[in-house]
Amino acid sequence: MEKLFTPPPVEATLFTDGGSRGNPGPAASGAVLVGPDGRILHEVGHFLGVATNNVAEWTAVQLGLEAALEHGVSSLSVRMDSELVVRQLSGEYRVKHPDLQPLHSRVKSLLRKFAHVDIAHVRRNDNKLADAVVNRVLDQEEV
Repeated sequence: MEKLFTPPPVEATLFTDGGSRGNPGPAASGAVLVGPDGRILHEVGHFLGVATNNVAEWTAVQLGLEAALEHGVSSLSVRMDSELVVRQLSGEYRVKHPDLQPLHSRVKSLLRKFAHVDIAHVRRNDNKLADAVVNRVLDQEEV
């Protein structure tokens, strides 16, 4: 009998962040995908125009999940400093705001495409990679 080759799960950690200067105000989202060896696999930053912090946070998760799927990641650890988004993703808090509901729905749909996902809140200090992307995008837009 022939053995079928099953590739090992591709593991990565996704750091996401969103920010708005003014809330609402100029807003950006950032996501950084890091491999198990600590190497940055992908970085994405996106300017959103005028939006709230929460829209920026949710958009960052969406952008990061899309990047992880493009890289063939099947086992993902998601880390973010938005306790609200973490609690909304876990179902502990409801997503009430109409601007956030489509983002929530899209993120939940993307999460189902992974074999394993672990989502956790981290302190701002432990989310410097994604925070730097957000600030770089916002600074570029102010020029």
